Amino acid sequence: MSTVIYWFRNDLRLADNPALRHACQTASRLVPVYCHAPDQTTEWGFERVGPHRRQFLAGGLADLAAQLGARGSALVELHGDPVGSLAALAHQTGARQIVCEAIAAPEEAAEIAALHATGLDVDCHWQSTLLDPDSLPFTSERLPDVFTAFRQAVEKAGIAPRLPLPAPALVPPLPDGFAPAPVAPNTQPFPTTADPRSAFPFAGGASAAEAHLAQYLQRKLPHTYKATRNRLAGIDDSSKFSPWLASGALSARQIMARLKAFEAEHGANEGSYWLWFELLWRDYFRLLHRKYGRRLYRASGLNGHHAPAHNPDVFARWRTGQTGEALVDAGMRELAATGYLSNRMRQIVASYLIHECACDWRAGAAWFEAQLIDYDVCSNHANWLYIAGHGTDPRGGRRFNPDKQTREYDADGRYRALWSRP
Repeated sequence: MSTVIYWFRNDLRLADNPALRHACQTASRLVPVYCHAPDQTTEWGFERVGPHRRQFLAGGLADLAAQLGARGSALVELHGDPVGSLAALAHQTGARQIVCEAIAAPEEAAEIAALHATGLDVDCHWQSTLLDPDSLPFTSERLPDVFTAFRQAVEKAGIAPRLPLPAPALVPPLPDGFAPAPVAPNTQPFPTTADPRSAFPFAGGASAAEAHLAQYLQRKLPHTYKATRNRLAGIDDSSKFSPWLASGALSARQIMARLKAFEAEHGANEGSYWLWFELLWRDYFRLLHRKYGRRLYRASGLNGHHAPAHNPDVFARWRTGQTGEALVDAGMRELAATGYLSNRMRQIVASYLIHECACDWRAGAAWFEAQLIDYDVCSNHANWLYIAGHGTDPRGGRRFNPDKQTREYDADGRYRALWSRP
């Protein structure tokens, strides 16, 4: 009997998970695993994964474990170096193969290479984009270096995503005699209660994602998405899909299939189109990683310019909301208190750190990685490159005037008042 390890990475769902479906079809015994990253401190002096990210992840894993349990399986949670942990688990269970999703980022790719070096067969499946790369009118190497050209080529070719797959009705059982060790308690505490000011008062996991998507469509919020998406604090102003997309509790194809059904029933407009537009941006950032890989992680990014000198004291004032720029400080307080920040505020505070504080953009990207419950390695890194002018932005970077942004998005001072204190 063949025993296979299924390694959940950023795909914490059973539905629309081609890699998991393949594993279920080919294995007689399956060991579903999630590997918790070891505790790490960044080179900038703070923990790499903050409490809000840990809390949201815990909710997603609990939901995934319940869904596996309902199918007669269980989720094995490992801690520490994933390569060593997975190799030890394979030895314990007699597994010769690991199946997982492919992630085109340097650390994630290095983990796969290290697992191969142990002698294990690792079968990676690309499944995180809305559109299959093989369906695009260009190879990964010839991906346009400007998003607009990418979008226009996709839309001109009429490329559509495939339909999402249902969850497997059955999951192969665990190996005979194998009993997962109890999940180790988390020594780093979560927030005791959610901040009542949060614009994201939702839990992690596929069940919560499905409930949110259903109510979002039922209330016809796609029709107002484009008009409201740049507001700063409202729960309904943007779709709020990103935390579940980032953890993989919800796939882009699941969203798109439901959105198309919504448009067929209620009509399409500029708002519902803009959700497709934003999902294409998400695809584009992933495809950029397939094209450029580690080059995106240089201080100079893609254009060879030198990164600015870094001032740790100025950076510390930025991340603690003590710059003296009221809108920026409000945004940084919201991020620290909730693990969430609107897209507009992310652009404003990132621009301020890069262009007004003259700090290293990589430090800002690392702080977002630590704090954001919707941290996504490809989107986070590519967005910071874009603002800094070290990526593919044809304008060479984006500088947001904080006074202008305040007048346009917080003229009544409501957002600054809401986050006037930590």
